[in-house]
Amino acid sequence: MNIANGLYQKKARRRTKFLALVLGLWSLGIVARLFQLQVLGHARSSAKVVGQNQKTIEIVPERGAIYDRKGQILALSVPVQSIFYNPSPSESPEEQLRPVLKLKPLLDLSGADIERIRAALAEGDRFIYIKRKADPETTEKVKALVLGGVGFQDEKRRFYPQGTLASHVLGGVGMDDKGVGGIELKYDAILKGTKGEQIALLDVKGRKYHYETLQEPQSGKDLELTLDATIQYFAETALKKAVADQEAAWGTAIASCPSTGEILAMASVPDYDPNVSLPAAAEAGTNRAIRHLFEPGSMFKIVTASAALENRRVSLTQSFDCSKGSIESAGGAIRDHQTFGTLTFPEVIIESSNVGSIQVGRQVGPPLLYQTVQAFRFGEKTGIELPAESVGIVHPLAEWTKRSLDSISIGYEISVTALQILQAANVIANRGTLVPPRIVKSVAGVPVKRKSAGGEQVRVISDQAGQALASILERVVLEGTGKAAAAGGFAVAGKTGTTQIYDPVRRTYQSSKHIASFVGFVPVDKPVLSIIVVLAEPKKDAYYGGQIAAPVFREIALRTLRYKGIIPPPRPDRSLLAAKGAQGKRP
Repeated sequence: MNIANGLYQKKARRRTKFLALVLGLWSLGIVARLFQLQVLGHARSSAKVVGQNQKTIEIVPERGAIYDRKGQILALSVPVQSIFYNPSPSESPEEQLRPVLKLKPLLDLSGADIERIRAALAEGDRFIYIKRKADPETTEKVKALVLGGVGFQDEKRRFYPQGTLASHVLGGVGMDDKGVGGIELKYDAILKGTKGEQIALLDVKGRKYHYETLQEPQSGKDLELTLDATIQYFAETALKKAVADQEAAWGTAIASCPSTGEILAMASVPDYDPNVSLPAAAEAGTNRAIRHLFEPGSMFKIVTASAALENRRVSLTQSFDCSKGSIESAGGAIRDHQTFGTLTFPEVIIESSNVGSIQVGRQVGPPLLYQTVQAFRFGEKTGIELPAESVGIVHPLAEWTKRSLDSISIGYEISVTALQILQAANVIANRGTLVPPRIVKSVAGVPVKRKSAGGEQVRVISDQAGQALASILERVVLEGTGKAAAAGGFAVAGKTGTTQIYDPVRRTYQSSKHIASFVGFVPVDKPVLSIIVVLAEPKKDAYYGGQIAAPVFREIALRTLRYKGIIPPPRPDRSLLAAKGAQGKRP
């Protein structure tokens, strides 16, 4: 009995030891696991818990507004709400997607939108945008459905109250409130402000129940442009009508104040509505006033004439034989649009004679003409405060061919923007002084001074040469190719331009495709307004600049002058000037 009892106790002690060992190892495992989780894995576990219970959200600041020179709003940010989804982690993917599918017809969600949301659900995302910046009416309809997990976030959406007005100047912003074109892109850093940050606390189902702001956002600064919304409307209306009437491929018009360089209007057709589409998304988004390059044709004779007068290579009374109607040049003859007789230097410009202008250019010579082209700043940006401005094409003097002097004298073999030509015309309006163009007037109420490598104002030609050219350009409108630009009682100076469009594939100019243009300023004595109009590829019978571009200048000028309260002053009979200029006129 004692032996049996002893064996039992011995077995019990072994079992107890074994059980103690097992319990000890189990306890050690638990301690090791706790050490791993609470010590070694504390940071990871803590981050996971925080990630499940809170979400950091950026607070987008209110973007600065854009105004015209008279305080009219051109762009501002308005409050809207974005619709988002917090799926319940306890639901299956099919159950999670049901609220989204219910919203598909109301929010006009595409198949791509549904797939984007489905993929986000599959990845376990707890915050998914269904519709960014929905319109208020749609948002209210979604709220009325009271769908679980569907929430609303306050945001701002860019709004352009004038629709298409000045769309190429303003540009547009993307869904992330970043500028994608125009002023919105150029001044994005100033307009957008500084982002803030907030934490959203989530319940066990991943729904937000509390917000805590960590950093307040700072609103962007407002901009005031030199544009006048009313003058912009005049320019766009006249330009659109001309493009439609002439069935042109495109058109552009710019109005400025010559003495300050301030751009009062900058229009391009076709245009777009930045409320609906973005400039990068369509051909209509191209600001042709500063981006499209074209050969200026006879408008460039302003530069040729400036080179001749400034360097005293011709006199105002000098005559040129244009009776043949053409002139031989390397590569073939260059013709006039009609046959003239003997023309004085002013008459060469007034009648826009290619034959006479080439003779003038030959007297100037390549070095001086090239020097004058550079002085007028062709081949470089004007520095206008807009993105993507084109430089233009001016070939170095060393690359000029035997035909280059003749071609450039009449505005071929050189490519420019409309703004560059307007800047050149403003030199004449300012009697020889170049004032760089500008389109931003102030930032946050502080006036902006135009910065230019050449300074605020640079003398290009003498006051005497500028005055002589202004008088000649006035006669262009009084008695020459620019008669259609005459603006009832106001003294107008200007120059027409008509060019054939070069086909790079065929390496020839197309006789059926033209660019018609006119540039001028008014009043001649003390210019307050300068305008350039360019119409490309008109399909009607008329295609000369004096026929279809000059009338657009006239309409914009007259409406603007009346709007500004400027009336034609009493002036001497201009027919006396014409009669005086006709002395010694060609037979």
